[in-house]
Amino acid sequence: MRIVLPGALPDPAQARELIPHVEQQAPSLVKWLRAARATVTPADPNHTGCTPVEYWQLCALGFTPGSGQNFATGLGPFLYGLPDCPPSEPVWLVELVHVSPARDGAALLPAGSLDISAEQNQALLQSVSATFAAHGFTVQAAGEHHWRVTLPPDCQPFVVSPTLVSQTSVNAWWSQAPESRAWRRLVNEVQMLWFDHPVNSERYTQQRVPVNSLWLFGGASAAQFKQKTLENTRIIPVLAEPALHQDWGLWLQELGTLNTLFESPLTELVLTGNDRIITLCPAPLERLKNLLALSTNAWRTWWSPRN
Repeated sequence: MRIVLPGALPDPAQARELIPHVEQQAPSLVKWLRAARATVTPADPNHTGCTPVEYWQLCALGFTPGSGQNFATGLGPFLYGLPDCPPSEPVWLVELVHVSPARDGAALLPAGSLDISAEQNQALLQSVSATFAAHGFTVQAAGEHHWRVTLPPDCQPFVVSPTLVSQTSVNAWWSQAPESRAWRRLVNEVQMLWFDHPVNSERYTQQRVPVNSLWLFGGASAAQFKQKTLENTRIIPVLAEPALHQDWGLWLQELGTLNTLFESPLTELVLTGNDRIITLCPAPLERLKNLLALSTNAWRTWWSPRN
């Protein structure tokens, strides 16, 4: 079994201060960390266009970006469902989102936090289908959070993950390049159509924020993946939210609930942070003896690096 823990790597300064608390809350995990062989992988979202855990999933599936593509292009076929994708067709998705003013520009709430019903999704889709067509796009339903779209030939935008945008700011990623002009125009028109849409009027009465925009991503094809599914892998997200909000008390509490997982044999443990990934595998017996002879605290060098 391989376990993946998004948000398990605090930034180095916080990680250093958390060490004694981690040792107290999760002794079985620390025992595993001391005995494992660690591999560090850079995962800077500025280069990948997606969150570190998304980047890890794409790499684990053998995704290779094409010329001019970043890893966020692979999220199109990945989230649409690799087994369902025609191999050679690019898969573009839009996510239904809420965008609002914020201190640093504009903030995005992803579909997963909006509780959009199937009826609301369908009504919003019907309200903009003709507008998509008028701008040279096509659109169709693709699950509860996304629609699949095709783009006109002159629209080849730079893309990033909507989850990444929700963790940073819209302004940091909203492209003003000429290749994105057609998409910007369409989004502006959709936003006007949805301003007083009955779906959003209903959501206001339910004390929910409106669905008022779309975020485009994807563009790669299923043929760029070496495999379609992750086998024997369990992704446990309970540390991600407390890490994002730097709520280290809750983070430690959640970490403690995971401690028993590390009392059973694992083939691999993957920890992700803001811009790096640590992959841990059981060390061979001779190497394990050497590691234990050197220091039981060697894991701290990658847990909280000083440079």
